[in-house]
Amino acid sequence: MSEAPERRQRGSFAFYIVAFVLMLVAGLSLVMSAKGLLESTRLLWVSSGFSAAAIVVAVVGLVVPRRR
Repeated sequence: MSEAPERRQRGSFAFYIVAFVLMLVAGLSLVMSAKGLLESTRLLWVSSGFSAAAIVVAVVGLVVPRRR
């Protein structure tokens, strides 16, 4: 009987946590911007930046192999 080949485990859980926190911050800054009745677009840009960073961190989390 031969054993099944070992699958490489991908994805680092820590990266997913960081990406989730970044999305929470992005959502918070979006809410703060909406409460200010969009007086300034600065918080919208901040929210967009945190969202983009969360996407990048999540993709990196997929690529980096999990530690054993």
